[in-house]
Amino acid sequence: MAVLGDLVRCRILLSCEQQELTVSELCTVLQLPQSTVSRHLKTLLDDGWVEAHKDGTSRLYSARQRSSETAIELWCLVRRELRASPRAREDQRRLLGVLAERPGRSKAFFSSAAGQWAEMRQELFGNRFDLEAMLALLNLRWTVADLGCGAGDLTAALAPHVHRVIAVDESPEMLRAAAERLARFDNVDVRSGRLEQIPISDGELDAATMILVLHHVASPEAVLNEAARCLRPGGKLLLVDMLPHDRERFRSEMGHVWLGFDRQRIEQWLASAQLESVRFTTLTPQPDAHGPSLFAASAIKPPQTDPDSKPTTASPSGRN
Repeated sequence: MAVLGDLVRCRILLSCEQQELTVSELCTVLQLPQSTVSRHLKTLLDDGWVEAHKDGTSRLYSARQRSSETAIELWCLVRRELRASPRAREDQRRLLGVLAERPGRSKAFFSSAAGQWAEMRQELFGNRFDLEAMLALLNLRWTVADLGCGAGDLTAALAPHVHRVIAVDESPEMLRAAAERLARFDNVDVRSGRLEQIPISDGELDAATMILVLHHVASPEAVLNEAARCLRPGGKLLLVDMLPHDRERFRSEMGHVWLGFDRQRIEQWLASAQLESVRFTTLTPQPDAHGPSLFAASAIKPPQTDPDSKPTTASPSGRN
């Protein structure tokens, strides 16, 4: 009971029960320093909860089957409660990411030239230049809003690829930083306004984004309704935000109102905003990221239909 009375040790045991893991892999899963993970692993080893064996130069840890019925019953009780927690769900997503990287590391070992090229490419061009290049697939005729634009990072990335970007934020400090960063673009309009009353006309937008914004607002449903109002029929909304987590300090340190959102709640709010074709995707956590896991959700404002009109195959403006 003393050993299982620590949350970190229970998280380690839950991960090791699913897969043999190295210390560095456990550090990635739990987002904790190696010294902390090693200290708790030693306690689990000493008390017989995990076992270790060498695999080449690595040392792999896995859960050990206990012979005591009392110990088994105790762990079953703890595991049931732990699995229901947001932190355990985060660990599970990171564990899947760690396991997905293993084949890549193996191939890099046996195909050194390919491994060297991946390393060289990152050194020469950066980590995710390919994702930035994908923005060129956007429609050049679009008007896009970056709602809750902050310092304007996303707005700057969007501006070269669309007709116009409207950047909206409530914070005067953020708007000053955004205006300075975006001054070089002649197709960016920086506007001050609350997301509960977005300073954009009805149907003015082909697309809108809200990136790590929704958890700051008191009424996400009202904000999503406002975003939907600004979209033209057929327009698209993209949300990126945090999945449910238990990091209460985010409320006091960063002013978070919500500790993440689950899929059901997001889908309900988007449906309430009269948006359809909802897609919800859990994003793969980056190994060097220490925040909660993220999701991306997209939805479309349904096209207007006139029951007395004949269907058309294309929009005269070409905006579809």
